[in-house]
Amino acid sequence: MAGKCVHKACGKTFSDPEEECVYHPGPPVFHEGQKGWKCCKPRVLTFEEFLAIPPCTTGKHSTVDDTPAPEPEPEAEEAAAAPPVAVEKKSERPPVAIPATIPTTPPAKPVTEEPESDDPDVEIPANATCRRRGCGASYTGSTARDEEKCTHHPGQPIFHEGSKGWSCCKRRVLEFDEFLRIPGCTEKTRHMFVGKVKGSSEEKVESVRNDFYQTPTAVNVSVYFKKIDKERARVEFASDSIVLDLPTTDNKRFQDTYSLFAAIDPEKSSFRVLGTKLELTLVKADGTSWPVLRSDDKWTGQRIQIGNAGRA
Repeated sequence: MAGKCVHKACGKTFSDPEEECVYHPGPPVFHEGQKGWKCCKPRVLTFEEFLAIPPCTTGKHSTVDDTPAPEPEPEAEEAAAAPPVAVEKKSERPPVAIPATIPTTPPAKPVTEEPESDDPDVEIPANATCRRRGCGASYTGSTARDEEKCTHHPGQPIFHEGSKGWSCCKRRVLEFDEFLRIPGCTEKTRHMFVGKVKGSSEEKVESVRNDFYQTPTAVNVSVYFKKIDKERARVEFASDSIVLDLPTTDNKRFQDTYSLFAAIDPEKSSFRVLGTKLELTLVKADGTSWPVLRSDDKWTGQRIQIGNAGRA
């Protein structure tokens, strides 16, 4: 009998209980703006990066959620154990009159992003999952595409002072599992299983922002470019340059060659793709301090370095 796996980061529909399942066995961790899973080490800042953290454990599918409950916050434990605080004697001064209403500026309405649609000519792989937030439907091929109803969240996730919700609707909850179960607020005909096909109409992006910091042994670079396609992104390292080819999932592409300020070790250098940027770790060949990233950049007179320089 088919069932839906409840393991975190899996959620697949399965019929074979012995089928391999890749998932997170630990609960999610949100602390001081950072997001991750208790069962593994990566910590990220955005919700998209959090969802992209690869599962760390291989096991079997299950319809019973055996994820341990999140541990109480240290602040909450300390507050519970703290002795009662003496109440100060009220001042005998008369109360100050406060205006009944205080003028405030209404908050800006959240901007929602219209989801993409599938290219009608593209083939959808079996068991593909809808990419729209909050939907999670799987493709079976048994229903005509025009009869599909995709109920999803077109807005962005919001985490504020412990509450969790979506910018496109009003419901707020406290637990992450409850947040994942908030039903979609918008209905659209047809799910989005694969998106648009990347073709000749691809938009070329001429330039993107980057910054860097360095240690005595490496230069750490952030190239800010959203929705990079992890499967197709390419970075070629040479001793004095890097070649970037960064296509995105929304039909854009950034390509450039950076001539570097100093030599690097191509074999030891690496990169990783996150939701909003590309991170590069350029391992220095000779420990030189870099005032700029590229050889043609204008010097600012400052050299940003973290850590102590090695002794000669």
